[in-house]
Amino acid sequence: MTSKNDIRLDSIKEQLANLPTNPGVYQYFDKNGTLIYVGKAKNLKRRVSSYFNKEQTHPKTKMLVSKIVTIKHFIVESEQDALLLENNLIKKFKPRYNVMLKDDKTYPWIVIKNEEFPRIFLTRHLIKNGSQYFGPYANVRMAKNLLAFIKQLYKPRTCNLALNSNDIHKGKFNVCLEYHIKNCKAPCAGRQSKEDYDNAVSEMRDILKGNISEVIKILKKRMTKYADEMKYEAAGEIKAQIDELTRYQSHSTIVNPSITNVDVYSILDDIDTAYVNFLKVVNGAIVQLHTLEIRKQLEETPEELLGIAITDIRQNIPSTAKEIIVPFEPDFQIDGVTFHTPQRGDKLSLLKLSEQNAHLYKVEKLKQMKRLDPERHNQRLLESLQKTLQLKEMPRNIECFDNSNIQGAYPVAGMVRFTDGKPNKSEYRKFNIKTVEGPDDYASMEEVIFRRYKRLVEEGEVLPQLLIVDGGEGQMEVARHVIQDQLQLDIPIAGLAKDRKHRTHEILFGFPPKVMGIKPNDPLFHLMERIQDEVHRFAITFHRNQRSKKFTSSELEAIEGIGPKTIELLFKQFKTVSAIKTASEEDLSNVVGKEKARKIKRYFEPLETKL
Repeated sequence: MTSKNDIRLDSIKEQLANLPTNPGVYQYFDKNGTLIYVGKAKNLKRRVSSYFNKEQTHPKTKMLVSKIVTIKHFIVESEQDALLLENNLIKKFKPRYNVMLKDDKTYPWIVIKNEEFPRIFLTRHLIKNGSQYFGPYANVRMAKNLLAFIKQLYKPRTCNLALNSNDIHKGKFNVCLEYHIKNCKAPCAGRQSKEDYDNAVSEMRDILKGNISEVIKILKKRMTKYADEMKYEAAGEIKAQIDELTRYQSHSTIVNPSITNVDVYSILDDIDTAYVNFLKVVNGAIVQLHTLEIRKQLEETPEELLGIAITDIRQNIPSTAKEIIVPFEPDFQIDGVTFHTPQRGDKLSLLKLSEQNAHLYKVEKLKQMKRLDPERHNQRLLESLQKTLQLKEMPRNIECFDNSNIQGAYPVAGMVRFTDGKPNKSEYRKFNIKTVEGPDDYASMEEVIFRRYKRLVEEGEVLPQLLIVDGGEGQMEVARHVIQDQLQLDIPIAGLAKDRKHRTHEILFGFPPKVMGIKPNDPLFHLMERIQDEVHRFAITFHRNQRSKKFTSSELEAIEGIGPKTIELLFKQFKTVSAIKTASEEDLSNVVGKEKARKIKRYFEPLETKL
């Protein structure tokens, strides 16, 4: 009997046979006719067929394929057209299995109004009425700061008056408070000429375009002219403007000003999210920046995600740049635009800067998540650790070991367990070193790791998904020898090496061990650092307690007839020598018997009498 799924697959085979090899966009619909996925392809037939020609391993992809009933497609002229159509369809229909672009806000523009005396202000509404719009600015603070700088420099009018030369000449307008507090030069009352106002607007326009050097050149010529005409006050005002512009330019220019107009994109690919950072660079200065967060749904490659992000950002932030700097060649082309992957120089510096911005954005997002949803934050950290170290299982249980001794005296070790990213103190363990004499950290580590995991195996307890040793390659090799060679276990091993200041310096993994390159400001590094600090605290506290007991127990050893086992019983019950001294004879006899209790009280009685 033919099943419904067999009928579905037969129908899909017919649909695949009719697909063209042209570039285009494909759509998947489920049994209810709901659009569940939109994709683009250089070759529609090859791309769509790939979903059904192999066994899917990713759970979400497998689920998607199982729900596809109908396939529709659009043929387009170029890959660029396919990208735009795909992006528009995803935004319009929001299919369940497509990536989610967390970016639906309307960006602000800086507008110079189409007026006789143009106003300049921030707006989120683009109206095609002859006004000039600059932006949009994904970073609102940058837009506000830039506008504030321009207003401070040129003091354009902020009123809503319908200014025109005739009414100004007739004296229909009076100066307002903005003039008196020196925020406006009062063109409404003829105190600023039309020519001077137009010059200011022209220079504001150049600043918004990033042409600050051109503005400075114009101002220098004007300053020289005023100085030649002995208009020293006017020349001084121009000089102050030049100084402000030069200062602003020096702060905003981050690479060679010869890099006149380029866009920069970098991508940080995380577990279920990707972060794409965009920088717009004009004359060596960043004039726009934005980071787009993409929630992944299927097994999207970095190339696919970068293409989606570039298309979306260019739709929201129009660009005239003919060159785009990227970390790798994308799998599509844009008409009239060259993709460049720099290997050295200023353009590589720009790419690195973009990557830093993406990383900082991710860190801030994780901090926010940690504050609002700590459980999800810990889950993501463990997923990130699994991906970074390429572990078979998520490291829900992590155990870390550290030794502590003073020149071999009172050697002990401590072990902490973190479960789901949090300390699991009920599983902490203390070890007195039994088989090692003298200061031998390697032998001590070998002993405690062997004892720990031999016991877990014998008792059928859960083994950790990651073992960490507080040390470098030597300690890692000791742990490997015990786990793999002696106990024949399969537990991944990492090492945490410290610098000269005894701070976590690098994370090692694998055999031979390799530095994992996790940055110190990465939340994953902070997790490993926290584990190392906790095991060190636990081990050294245990060592101090043991050392203290050894020193104080020597006083009890002086009592005739009181041996090590009796002393151990006393410490177990009373914890300190002081408590033993002040305990009643009856309380002591309940622990060690009447005879020994009498000896202890008799021994300490003279001391109490002296007090």
